[in-house]
Amino acid sequence: MVVAGFGNVLRGDDGFGVEVVRRLQQSGAAPDGTVFLEVGTGGIALAQELLTPCDRLVIVDAMERGGTPGSVYVLRVDDVERPRSVDMHMAVPARALGLAQALGALPREVFLVGCEPAVVDELTMELSDPVNRAVDSALVQVRTLLSRPFGSRAPSLAEGRPHG
Repeated sequence: MVVAGFGNVLRGDDGFGVEVVRRLQQSGAAPDGTVFLEVGTGGIALAQELLTPCDRLVIVDAMERGGTPGSVYVLRVDDVERPRSVDMHMAVPARALGLAQALGALPREVFLVGCEPAVVDELTMELSDPVNRAVDSALVQVRTLLSRPFGSRAPSLAEGRPHG
């Protein structure tokens, strides 16, 4: 299994995914063999990592869905669009997943754990208060996804629901 944190840690809440992955890795609470990847804004690294086969991928990222800042969303990704072109950054998870699919390296289960950001346009390395509080909720959601049996039912992208 791979857990990948997306985001720019210099843009406030955009660094949410990287912070969750760091805390999860420090906690030692993931199953043995779990690979942690701080993707940042270089999604090409995720596509490269997926060339080593894995069964489950959990992506953690800031996600604007119109909710209250700090809302945590858990989504199952059922469909990925192939990219028309490849850029070396691929800062958006969907583009990195599209490349992985084009390479035949997309895991059989892909989940996205996202958090509604409050601040992404300021130059700061600090998460806003609501997003910082949401990190614990996201950790619980990621651990749950990592421990669930393969093939078990989870919300699809269209069914994503807020948590926390």
